[in-house]
Amino acid sequence: MDSIYNRFQLKDKKNNNQWKAVICPHDDYKYAGKLYYEALKGINTNTIILIGVAHKAKKFNLKDKIIFGSYTHWKSPYGKLPVSPLNKEIYSKLPEEDYLIHDDMQQLEHSLEAIIPFLHKKNRNIEIVPILVPYMNSEKIDVVSTHLSKVIYNILKSRNLTFGKDLAIVISNDAVHYGDVDWSQNLAPYGVDSLGTNKARKHDLKIINSYLINNIDKTKIDSFLYETTQKEDYTKYNWVWCGRYAVPFGLATANKLNILQNNKPLKGTFLKYETSIDHSLIEVEDLQMGTTAIATQRHWVGYASIKYE
Repeated sequence: MDSIYNRFQLKDKKNNNQWKAVICPHDDYKYAGKLYYEALKGINTNTIILIGVAHKAKKFNLKDKIIFGSYTHWKSPYGKLPVSPLNKEIYSKLPEEDYLIHDDMQQLEHSLEAIIPFLHKKNRNIEIVPILVPYMNSEKIDVVSTHLSKVIYNILKSRNLTFGKDLAIVISNDAVHYGDVDWSQNLAPYGVDSLGTNKARKHDLKIINSYLINNIDKTKIDSFLYETTQKEDYTKYNWVWCGRYAVPFGLATANKLNILQNNKPLKGTFLKYETSIDHSLIEVEDLQMGTTAIATQRHWVGYASIKYE
């Protein structure tokens, strides 16, 4: 992690930011490492609810319920990272039809594990509540996020804690997966020349500017879901963001929590957008790290960092 920071010329600096939620990438550090830092630098709470993707939900036939785990700690470069006691307290207060305890899914999933070192490097006192979001339609997102936000609100209220100061929400997501090589299907509706790449980037930025920044509301959240999934079958992609369920669920939960505690919606601010092919890449191979996929104009991924206050 020290080498990653040095190669990106990053340095954690103490600040008084109280970002309540963020959207953060989870791809290889070689491609997206700098945007992890951009997304997480304003998270200063000791308790962090992590909202992750469930990439392999189909393998376990999981949908319409959020996924918790029963682990007490996660591995980190800085030692064991505690799972907060709030993890069990939260799910024990949810309706049984809202959630599952599924350690195999939690263990297999990669969308939260790469965020951990950045958070733990910055603050050795953090505790986490990891939640994965599989296939989920807008109605279920609305119902479960309402229940979850109320449970979190009541816990914070009973302990005299504040959203943003004591607890924050980090939502994991990689933006568009684009190209016609090494994907399971052709994911390049605009073509794979420079013009197509530029159109795909603009499509991503349109989604961000239309649905994910400024005041958040249900209309924006639903519109994002409908933009990224097919209306006739919510389990199928429309525009390929892997956080197509984690993002709307995480934002709905965070927004409702903020309304409960502060009587106003969250406000999103765009921080940065990059792709795996539009900037110089650091070396990681000598650190015994690598990449999980190629990065070319025929196979690339987009990344967005967004904060919510």
